[in-house]
This record gives sequence, structure tokens and C-alpha cells, in this order.
Amino acid sequence: MQHLDLQVIDQALQWVADEHEVWFCTVLSTYGSAPRAPGALLVARADGTHVGSLSGGCVEEEFLASLAQGELQAPAQIVRYGETDDDRRRLRLPCGGILQVLVEHHRPTPTWHSHLRTLQATLLGQQRLLRRVDLTSGAADLLPDHGGEQTCLKGEQVDIRIGPALRLLLAGVSPVAQACASFARALGCEVIACDPREEMQGTLIEGIEVQPVLPSVFIASGACHEATAVVALTHDPRIDDLALMEAVRTPAFYIGAMGSRQTSAKRAERLQRVGGLDEKQIERIHMPIGLNLGSKTPAEIALSVMADVLRVYRGKTREAL
Repeated sequence: MQHLDLQVIDQALQWVADEHEVWFCTVLSTYGSAPRAPGALLVARADGTHVGSLSGGCVEEEFLASLAQGELQAPAQIVRYGETDDDRRRLRLPCGGILQVLVEHHRPTPTWHSHLRTLQATLLGQQRLLRRVDLTSGAADLLPDHGGEQTCLKGEQVDIRIGPALRLLLAGVSPVAQACASFARALGCEVIACDPREEMQGTLIEGIEVQPVLPSVFIASGACHEATAVVALTHDPRIDDLALMEAVRTPAFYIGAMGSRQTSAKRAERLQRVGGLDEKQIERIHMPIGLNLGSKTPAEIALSVMADVLRVYRGKTREAL
């Protein structure tokens, strides 16, 4: 899940609290090139006000036009975009892409409000759930998730796996960290930055205030779930090393630290000697961090870092690139 999807849930909750009926949309599958992956969310009101994204623009316009014409009134239905030649000419989906979208029509009931609250907690928490929607009745249930595809259509039943929003935790502020935050927000990540240094107090990164605490303390408080990437980019061992020592004890899917091969070797020795980390824990740390792109500037280094984070998140080996 992306941080944008958490914004969708937050807005849906507000609209339901204000007694609005809403249309809750989920991308089920994509064929060809598509800007948004399966599981992406959008929520809309009858007047066309909406939050979220299905395709980056073209499909949203088609969906909102249908809504304005009084269509899409079924409790739950699957709408396909880009299947016909006329669709492709009108929607201009890239590379002949085709999208299947689950569209649910919900009225502001206590049951729906409770359902959204649970989705919100799931995106903010550490567990994963299976969201099961009945296409006949529109009923939606939340069940334990035992793994599988992101979305699955079986007859009149749709299964959608819901998990924590992708989170980037910046252990310390630096020019590279600031550039990473910019890339991460563009990718739809939730960004959190921690730095206890006095000169960093009140600093904003991508409009987010830096937490004035040691990253290690913030990590130890339970800030890392399975969709968290922890990156240490300050070159300050007092910040970087302590953050790494805590991060390896969490389910974070990516942990990395900036530095040359020589610096990384010294850090590994120090983490083992001072931090008591074993070989398996040290192997979890990507150091040197990022892909080897020959990066020199902060922006180039940040690009290599976020590319590596995304590579691991998507389950790609370096050899597969």
C-alpha cells in the first residue's frame, strides 16, 4: 500500500462522519503499462470531489463522468477500462494498458464507518488483513491474511490484501536525506525524519516537521513495520550506528547506511564489537547503501537509494535489473 491510500481512507472516514455517501474504488488488475498498481485506492462523493488515484488522470475522468450521469449505483461492481479500441483512443492509457476496478457504493452507516476504521488501523499498524467483498450484496469483511496475490477475483467474490503503507524512516537529516524524502513522497511513501541535533529543530522536510529525537529511540518505540525502510544518511556514527542497532531488531524490509566500502567495513566491525550484532543481523544492512550508479551529488545518491529500496520492496535481485 502507498501513503496516498492512507489519505484515501482518512478522507473516506471524514466524509462518512459528515453523512456523505461515497464510492470506494480499488484497482484489481492491470494489463500492459499502468501508473497505479493493484490495490491502489480512490474515494469519491456524488458531487465528484475525490481523493486518490486509479491511473494518474484518464480513468478518473471517465469514472467521475459516469458518476455524474447517475451510474455506478450498484453496491459493488467491477468496471473495466481500456478493453475496446474506443476506450483506448478516449482514455489514452499508456502502452495499451487495461484496468479492472472494483467500485463500491456505500452509504454512511455505522458498519461502513467501523470497516474504514479497521482499514485505517491496518495501514498504520503492523498486521496484514484480507478484505473480502461480495459483488452481489456489496458486503465487505476483514479476515486474517495468510498470503497470496494482492487482489484475487473468484466468481462473485473479490479478495484484496491490505497492509501497512510504505514508510521511509530517515535516521538523521542531510542533503541526501532531504532528496530521498522528495523522491519518496513522489513514490507515495509516508516519510518520517528523526534528528535530535539542535540545529535541526523546527526543520521541515517535504512539509513534514523533523522529530527531535534520536532515530534509535523512535525505532525502539515500535515505529517500524514490515513495509518500513530505514535509511541512515548522516555519516554521524552517534546517529547512524544506534539507528542500525535498533532497526535490525524490527521487521523493517530495508535497512541501509551511506558510506564507502571502507567506511562500511569499519561500521560492520563496530556494530559487531560495540553493538553486539551477529553476522545475520549485519547482513540485513545494505552498506554501502543504494545501487551502484556512479552517483556523486546528493540527488544522484538519493536516486540510487530509493531505487534500491524499491528494488527490495518489489522482490527484485540486483542481477535481475
